[in-house]
Amino acid sequence: MSNGVIRFFKKLSFYNISKGLKYLKHFGVKEFFIRLSDRIEPDEVPYEPWYEKHRASEQELERQRARKWKDPVRISIAVPLYHTPPDFLEQMVDSVRAQTYPHWELCLANGSPEDQKLGEKLAALSEDSRIRVVNLPENLGISGNTNAAVDMAAGEYVGLLDHDDLLAPDALYEVAAAIARTEKETGRRPELLYTDEDKVESDLSRHFQPNLKPDFSPDLLRSNNYICHFLVFARSLYEKVGGFDDRYEGAQDHDFVLRCTEAADGICHIPRILYHWRVSAKSTADNPISKQYAYDSGVRAVEAHLARCGLSGEVTRKKDFGCYRVKYQVQGEPLVSVVIPNKDEKETLKTCLTSIFEKTTWKNFEIIIVENNSETQEIFDYYKEIDGRNGIHVVYWKREFNYSAINNFGIRHAKGDYILCLNNDMEVISPDWMTELLGHCQRPGTGIVGARLYYPDDTIQHAGIIIGIGGIAGSILVGLKRGHTAYMHRESLQQDLSAVTAACMMIKREAYDAAGGFEERLSIAFNDVDFCLKVREAGYLVVYDPYAELYHYESKTRGSEDTDAKARRFQTEIEYMRTRWIRILKDGDPYYNKNLSLSKWNYSLRS
Repeated sequence: MSNGVIRFFKKLSFYNISKGLKYLKHFGVKEFFIRLSDRIEPDEVPYEPWYEKHRASEQELERQRARKWKDPVRISIAVPLYHTPPDFLEQMVDSVRAQTYPHWELCLANGSPEDQKLGEKLAALSEDSRIRVVNLPENLGISGNTNAAVDMAAGEYVGLLDHDDLLAPDALYEVAAAIARTEKETGRRPELLYTDEDKVESDLSRHFQPNLKPDFSPDLLRSNNYICHFLVFARSLYEKVGGFDDRYEGAQDHDFVLRCTEAADGICHIPRILYHWRVSAKSTADNPISKQYAYDSGVRAVEAHLARCGLSGEVTRKKDFGCYRVKYQVQGEPLVSVVIPNKDEKETLKTCLTSIFEKTTWKNFEIIIVENNSETQEIFDYYKEIDGRNGIHVVYWKREFNYSAINNFGIRHAKGDYILCLNNDMEVISPDWMTELLGHCQRPGTGIVGARLYYPDDTIQHAGIIIGIGGIAGSILVGLKRGHTAYMHRESLQQDLSAVTAACMMIKREAYDAAGGFEERLSIAFNDVDFCLKVREAGYLVVYDPYAELYHYESKTRGSEDTDAKARRFQTEIEYMRTRWIRILKDGDPYYNKNLSLSKWNYSLRS
């Protein structure tokens, strides 16, 4: 029995049993046990010893304390208080006092003036000149109390800290260092910064559930407030966006972060665990089901964000708490050109085409089949049967197999403003798959959209590609059972990535042109990764949309890497990628976290 399972049974109590029954009612039996298995921490790389190894050592903390800062920024820590337990308050304040960065102040806004013990404690704390306290005449709610704390701040930057949470001792140092580093590199300071975080038991006995985040991903932020803690923003940005809005109580942080990201000049992610979110029976950290109203507020926050961005989409709650789906409305009826390379494999191609015509709800599409050196008479007979009917066109590529060249050739015959590269060994699952892809692809700034693909046994074949996995790039969560949402629900959330597979990839025509098409020196491997990176380099987003679902029967026509010539070609393609994309391979995929493994595909910790 794993350590995670043992801990689960040790924690059983009336409270946990009661909470479990509520979750069972919410999810249903099957999905409840799927979520439960996803929550049990694998023993592969246990987090607690990993955290102890990766937290700042005493030697490092001493080095930080000794640093002399040139033109240091002052960071104000804003904390709304409401009937804060004295020991929680003391521990929170001690975590701020322990900071290795000295240029800070702590701003405490007390929304429970009737709490005499808390008032006495605050009076004693205010004797420290770095700690400022305001006793509000009444409780103004989370938003009002937070605004009152921020209004006290005198620093150029403000960080948000909940009254029962803790900062790592190097939190402010890492924030200040990131501000200074960015200013040196770009000539300007970032206006918004955030760090990684974890959870800690109420008695501080154990750290668990690390949230190791990607760099800024607007689509992931619409799906879930992954930024959360530790959030630091320029005081000028706060004034620009107007502070916290009590109309979104419960999701006021999500609303505030969305507005900040819309207006911020520079967003910086610090990939270190610098914030510890304390769990308790009443906290959202331990019991998300306790604050259902917060998720309705989250829907409205995302809807308001879309409206400000000029985007038309329907926002709905997912069963996973705090997670949302945005279904973007397609504007007009643009033509989609589906490009399918094919060699022989009549039945495979027929299954693909039949599923498209029988299941796809989007009707304005054409299909371009790129024939490449087939050898069987039956496929040519099939081409005669379908060519020119139902918007199908067969074009002939008579040179050697080159996936990039074949797709470029097919796209040259495409009439649509949206191109859908599709393997011949695909079968449609979700009828609105093409509409889903198109809704994302139409958005300004989006260049490519990829789908969620399954093997025939209902395990994940593709849920996005991470640069660096396996050496160059690899698909994430391969083999995950269908219905499981994996680490931080990543498998099931719309998000921005560095690459998706061309087995099912919709491309905006202008993005294809900007990237110069597929690189024909990459005839087999990494051509889709390279193409996505070129589209990203041209300034477009690459989006993973899990609501476009298909089966992928995995490259029946490609053949194996079983000759010396193929091995040499593969090595040449690896060297091309290493040379062309050395910077991202060296610095790491911005949509992945450097603390996660590059040798495994399941968001394991880097050991």
